[in-house]
Amino acid sequence: MSSSEMLAAVVPSVNAKWEVREVSIPKPEANQVLIKMHASGICYTDVHATHGALGVKFPYTIGHEPAGEIIELGEGVTTRKVGDRVGVPWLQSTCGRCEWCQRGKSFFCPNHIATGINIAGGHAEYMVAYADATQLIPNGLSYSQAAPIFCAGYTVYSGLRLADPKPHERIAVVGIGALGHLGIQYSKAAGFETIAVTHSKDKEELAYNLGADRVVSDGEALLKDGEGADVILATSNSYKATADAIKGVRPDGRVMLMGVSSTETLTISPEILFKRARIIGSTQNDREHLYEALDYVAKGKVKVMTETFPLEEISNAYDKVANGNVRFKAVVEPVK
Repeated sequence: MSSSEMLAAVVPSVNAKWEVREVSIPKPEANQVLIKMHASGICYTDVHATHGALGVKFPYTIGHEPAGEIIELGEGVTTRKVGDRVGVPWLQSTCGRCEWCQRGKSFFCPNHIATGINIAGGHAEYMVAYADATQLIPNGLSYSQAAPIFCAGYTVYSGLRLADPKPHERIAVVGIGALGHLGIQYSKAAGFETIAVTHSKDKEELAYNLGADRVVSDGEALLKDGEGADVILATSNSYKATADAIKGVRPDGRVMLMGVSSTETLTISPEILFKRARIIGSTQNDREHLYEALDYVAKGKVKVMTETFPLEEISNAYDKVANGNVRFKAVVEPVK
């Protein structure tokens, strides 16, 4: 392999097996930086993308939980320098002209550039990103712990913040997986009484170890256990589990919908009407949420449970994620 080439995971076509190929190292254009990748988390959204969702044009390198070191600056970059340790969230750039950009709600820009969707992602030895999109990684925080925060951690913590829980309110986390195991920890780190909702008996002890005050099996049990939760963080990719847990929401409660199912329809009980509860869709909301999510991990109050893989084994890592056999985040380390 020449000095101008790198290894990258490439999805050849819809539903195809991931391949590791030699490709050219990208060059940063104006306002971009070149990042030497040290860790790249595999998100379940990568599975949806591989199945043809989100408009990815194959063959392509995806991956939107990247963390690494800036090694080259494009023209006009002033806010970053060579040697900076950074990660890149989903949203990289927008048109700046549409209604949503002008309202300051750039996430809704119909022409936005998203990491691993319409700009090559982090499952490679190097990647290019817009400098203003990068986030500095706190000193002392490892790349492998930082990478999953750029989607999984950012998403679940952002949902918690958007719910705007008040003192004395109770938080329930549905689904103890890639998002949920972080949701429990973030809720406790923020000082809230936290209940884990899971049907899996083998996850009860883990939920308590993560900081849960109690563990219940379903929405009915949640309702009986102190009469429900004020905020439900619905992190499960099972809409059946989410719909069941909604039975346990308290009056004026908020259900933060973060997990996505591609095979189920979310059916809502009419009791949510009489409780004046709200269902709120939530992704990655404010940039300050990413800063705080990283800070909690850097301070040791939240820890990502990871399995690490070399880039050459990324296809096996993807299969484990797709089959639900990773506890809880698969992280690829392209460069040691």
